[in-house]
Amino acid sequence: MSLELIDIALAERQPHPTLAQRMTGKVRAVLTETIGAEEIRHEIMVPVWMDVHAGMSEEDIELGLMVKAADIVGRVKQHMGTVPG
Repeated sequence: MSLELIDIALAERQPHPTLAQRMTGKVRAVLTETIGAEEIRHEIMVPVWMDVHAGMSEEDIELGLMVKAADIVGRVKQHMGTVPG
């Protein structure tokens, strides 16, 4: 079995309701899982947050949220390990 991230995109973002310097969002991640000869596509929404600092552009914030989501997906893949099948 293998799991690969094939696409990632920011689906939504908004300021945190109570923490002024925090941005929250949801990132859509598209993964493919290969089990034997079968390939299965998964679309998941990953909730993320990051602290925003003075001088950060909108692009910096969007990229930061997507990097956080990619890191989460990477940790999930790492904890899954390789499962025979």
